[in-house]
Amino acid sequence: MRFPVRLSPPATAAAATAGAVLAAVALRRYLRTRSSMATSAHRRGSAGGITLVVSGKSTEDQHHLAAAGGALVLGEGDYVEDITVSLDSGAGAGFDAGAYMAALRASRFGRWMLWSPRLASTHDLVTQNFAKLPVGVVCVADVQFKGRGRSKNVWESPPGCLMFSFTSQMEDARKLPLMQIMDIFLSLTIFVGLSELDVKIKWPNDLYLKGLKVGGILCTSSYQPKVYNICTGIGLNVDNEEPTTCLNAALKEMNANLPTLKREDILASFFNKFEVLFEIFTNEGFQALEEQYYNSWLHSGQKVVVQDGPEAQHADSVVTIQGLTPAGYLYAIGEDGKSYELHPDGNRVSAKEDGNVVLHEYIHR
Repeated sequence: MRFPVRLSPPATAAAATAGAVLAAVALRRYLRTRSSMATSAHRRGSAGGITLVVSGKSTEDQHHLAAAGGALVLGEGDYVEDITVSLDSGAGAGFDAGAYMAALRASRFGRWMLWSPRLASTHDLVTQNFAKLPVGVVCVADVQFKGRGRSKNVWESPPGCLMFSFTSQMEDARKLPLMQIMDIFLSLTIFVGLSELDVKIKWPNDLYLKGLKVGGILCTSSYQPKVYNICTGIGLNVDNEEPTTCLNAALKEMNANLPTLKREDILASFFNKFEVLFEIFTNEGFQALEEQYYNSWLHSGQKVVVQDGPEAQHADSVVTIQGLTPAGYLYAIGEDGKSYELHPDGNRVSAKEDGNVVLHEYIHR
């Protein structure tokens, strides 16, 4: 930035004094401007801002998304990130958009992609900019340091994970509560054909392998006239063995000759299957997919202890999980024949006993 005032050499002492005063005032204004710029930069978010690389199934898709990218925001109030948008150059750094788009057969979902090497939350980006982006867009990050989970949990996702969020819409409010249930089931279909990876669903939104979590889902929605806007965020631990395990480590342990899973292939496989099953879900409801879901979860016939009342004087009741209620909660029957509806409540579960709501801990036997 140029110094804002340039003074000619003074001809007299008075002129010299006046020139010194003007220079001091100009310098003070210059420093105040610089300070204001520094404060503004601090308030606008992380140093360097956010880089988003735009890709599309076609050139038209790519340019359509790039046009929308200039209006994107992330953050609120004084803390808004600076966002730089560029077209994918095919250089192959980070996520390989070319390989992903080549494997993608879906026509509605995943054909527009935003990729960032480092992002606070893919879910926040698509949620805050839903109206500015085409429905079906996906946002992918290599590193995510403020990922969203249930009950306001925050997750850090290092390199080696597949983190992505995408958008969809639904008109039928009755199906909305089961959307997350369907999404976690669809994530599991990625592993169809890989019998070596016995990945299972842990209700309501986790994927488990050998008793260890390898993935999770968050599904949120908002309403506008006649339609619900849905944002789904998914995280899968593909290559990072810390702190527990990852998909490729488990795959190698079971069969060293199998090729490793790649994030690009996993994402394309997800959308290829999601598009077909989303159509079935929209037209026929979850009942059409329910049997496949139960074959893939951990809870059929599982005994659960619910503890009624304060910890010091609670009474244990044993219930057996039967399946899901129409609203997507756990349906269980007690030893006394009573029906229970178990709800997630942060890291606890609440139980509705024959219509009466009582808070319980849940313990797996």
